Amino acid sequence: MRSTYRRARAGRRWVRVREAELWQRSLGFAALGFLTLVPLLVVVSAANTAGGEEFAQWLGDGLGVSPAARAQIADLFALPGQAWRTTTAFGLALLAVFGLSFGTMLQAGYEKIWDLPPTRWWAKWRHVVWLAALVGFLYLSAITPPWRESSARGVVTVAIGTLFFWWSQRLLLGGRVAWTALLPGAVATMLGLLGLRVFSRFVFSPLIASSAVTYGPFGTVLVIQSWLVGVGVVVFGGALAGRLVHDELLRRTPPDG
Repeated sequence: MRSTYRRARAGRRWVRVREAELWQRSLGFAALGFLTLVPLLVVVSAANTAGGEEFAQWLGDGLGVSPAARAQIADLFALPGQAWRTTTAFGLALLAVFGLSFGTMLQAGYEKIWDLPPTRWWAKWRHVVWLAALVGFLYLSAITPPWRESSARGVVTVAIGTLFFWWSQRLLLGGRVAWTALLPGAVATMLGLLGLRVFSRFVFSPLIASSAVTYGPFGTVLVIQSWLVGVGVVVFGGALAGRLVHDELLRRTPPDG
């Protein structure tokens, strides 16, 4: 009887995972991410030409790849000063449009995970606020913060990332889910990103080197695109894991009275 009950619970979890359309949403995340996050990171890192890192160095650090692989990534992007000089008002406007679309896609994924209906059109202001916060978060990451060289670097990075994903879920869901219910998803997302960084060190790092030899710069682009798919899986998968944890805790909590 107990084994049957466990199989039924596992079946319900699998149905929820399948209904979340994790793979399809991750592919959309990677596509919009390449149109939005990569150009946005280039512009943001270029805004601090005095002390900021080059975008390629920032991306290589985010992937956790070797110095040789970082050199291959650096061949794809211009230097910060050059990128900033060649940025136009039209390009920034187009980037803002794609950035808002990225927020819409992320919100739709969170709503699907929490079984919520889409918000009204007038709630689109949340995408503007979220995009502004994302720009600020990326800028702080790109200007070599003082904790980067300290022993507490990992703890501070995880704490800030967890707060950002926690707040992002709350904002994009329009406050329809409690803070306490969203915290497990934020923690799971950051743990997943740390795991992806370790995975990148052993898989994407040598893959960038071999792809660059075989396909040239296009091979490096393919690897970065694959990494973005992995980031999408972690972002939506982390939120889904948080939903499953919340449901499990709710089920175990005895009713009042």
